[in-house]
Amino acid sequence: MTEKSSPSNFDPAAPIDAAQLTALVHNIKAWGQELGFQQVGIADVDLSKHEDLLNSWLAEGLHGDMHYMSKHGTKRSRPNELEPGTLRVISVRIDYLPNAHDMDAALAAPEQAYISRYALGRDYHKLIRNRLQKLANKITSQIGEFGYRAFTDSAPILEKALANKAGLGWLGKHTNLINSDAGSWFFLGELFIDLPLPVDEAASDHCGTCTACIDICPTQAIIAPNKLDARRCISYLTIEMRGSIPPQMRPLLGNRIYGCDDCQLVCPWNRFAQLSHEVDFMPRHSLDHVSLVELFSWDEETFLERMSGSSIRRIGHECWLRNIAVALGNAPTTTEIINALKSRAEDKSELVREHVIWALQQHA
Repeated sequence: MTEKSSPSNFDPAAPIDAAQLTALVHNIKAWGQELGFQQVGIADVDLSKHEDLLNSWLAEGLHGDMHYMSKHGTKRSRPNELEPGTLRVISVRIDYLPNAHDMDAALAAPEQAYISRYALGRDYHKLIRNRLQKLANKITSQIGEFGYRAFTDSAPILEKALANKAGLGWLGKHTNLINSDAGSWFFLGELFIDLPLPVDEAASDHCGTCTACIDICPTQAIIAPNKLDARRCISYLTIEMRGSIPPQMRPLLGNRIYGCDDCQLVCPWNRFAQLSHEVDFMPRHSLDHVSLVELFSWDEETFLERMSGSSIRRIGHECWLRNIAVALGNAPTTTEIINALKSRAEDKSELVREHVIWALQQHA
């Protein structure tokens, strides 16, 4: 393990009393709650079943241009290869659904921008990593030195598979994790550790015969239960993809300019979801209720300044304009929208110009 807590006389290689380990798990879960995590679970590192599924998915090319999904080989599915010495993974979840403008109303207003709810506030990575570090410090205060490393969507990890093994939820047919008491509007984080803690029981599947998420997907990206063709997914097209959005897909994006929540919106388990109380997850710059025209008017300096500390910033101003141009092409024909598109018809970016031309053609 690359990170070590302060020295003590605790020796993970020595015989460990089972009762002490059980007590430590109890404390870890209590500390996690105190730090603001809604749930904490412990998983072992055997992901062989999930590794087979990952390899099959990659072999079919369903990851599109996300080459990082195969770049690290077996490290993604073998935690002890990614971080040597890892025996267990402490998996945590934290609710992120903000008290924002009604999602259904936002999707039904084509002149308004729809941004995935997780991205309305500040980037979650630093918040979760900081809390995982505090959790590691709490463990140190009880047992002394041990090996650990904190992650939150920041390394090649099958985090949903680990969360499932830790009892935090099951993988729904839309491939998101679902918790029977909290739905699916939550982030995940992991603490890789070299302690042989008792593990939790994996969560069982409760999707049953429901296919609501498959049926609602605007681009039919969920090609089978638990199988996603990322190349058709709106989140992939608007966030991961850097080139031209395929013309046949553009009308299907509607007003979704960053991500898509449709499969979560329709999931019956999300009736149990709780609103987040985290200030960092609250909407910034009225992103939950803002017009496409206004966002399209942002120059690069404005985009970088207003998206500072946001996960949206990483797609860059060019892709931001690309996405909005498509949404403007799908919006009702008004003088305001036509003028907004024409204002960027000579944009310095060929990518932006291409999508603006397409959008204007939709109104012709």
